[in-house]
Amino acid sequence: MSSATWRNFFTYNKYAQITARAVRQSLKESERVVAEKRGTTALKYQQWENGVGGTQVFLNPEVVKEVKKSAAV
Repeated sequence: MSSATWRNFFTYNKYAQITARAVRQSLKESERVVAEKRGTTALKYQQWENGVGGTQVFLNPEVVKEVKKSAAV
C-alpha cells in the first residue's frame, strides 16, 4: 500500500483541509487562536464607475468570537 492512499478518497484540497485542521487542534490555546485568525478570510466587493470606486461592502462580515478560558488556567 502506498503512502498516498488518501488520493482514492479525497481531493488534494480536502486532504489539506483535514490535515490543517488536525494541526491547528493540536496546538496550545494561545498558538491555536493565532492560527485560527490567520485562517479567517475577508471578502469585499466594490463597484467602480468612471474610474471612481464606490463603497466597499463586506460579503462575509467578520464575527467576533470570545475565547473562553478554563478554570485550570
